[in-house]
Amino acid sequence: MNIVEQLQSLDTNDIGRWPLMFRAVLIVIIFVAVSAGGSYYFVYRAKATLLKNAEAKEITLKDTFQIKQQRAANLDAYKEQLKEMEVTFGAMLRQLPSRTEVPSLLVDISQTGLAAGLEERLFQPSDEIKKDFYAELPIKIRLQGSYHDLALFVSGIAALPRIVTLHDVMIQPEQNAAADNLVLDVIAKTYRYLEEES
Repeated sequence: MNIVEQLQSLDTNDIGRWPLMFRAVLIVIIFVAVSAGGSYYFVYRAKATLLKNAEAKEITLKDTFQIKQQRAANLDAYKEQLKEMEVTFGAMLRQLPSRTEVPSLLVDISQTGLAAGLEERLFQPSDEIKKDFYAELPIKIRLQGSYHDLALFVSGIAALPRIVTLHDVMIQPEQNAAADNLVLDVIAKTYRYLEEES
């Protein structure tokens, strides 16, 4: 009898009477199936979540690595740029008056108007307005004079060694006066760096 005929003659209800070789093969097949199922359920499924998390972390770490690698490659350029920014910031900071220099700056602004040949009608410093790291010092100014004198004043303000900006500029002709006589209303603002004040 060949193997195919022996397989056909096996009684599935009476496995104990099967020949030893067939029982051993059946036991091996059942063992392999149970081992594979148990391995999948207890080992692979538990590790699959860890694997997915590790793969996601790997992508994130690769992206982080690329960003840091680019930064590291440009580190010298960043350091040079930082030095330039510090120099520029220092130069700008020197253009802001300190608390002790504000009175002399107010005198400089007033003298600029007088030097331009303007008549000073109002020069009223207001309280300083504190911002993030600096304070704004507004000054209401009203000057009277010719158009060219007003232009000299604006040019003189721009030439001051400290930062002074002009806001809300309004030029009107002087009432009951010559056509060339103008009145300039302006708010000049200077800025002061807020040092560590205790």
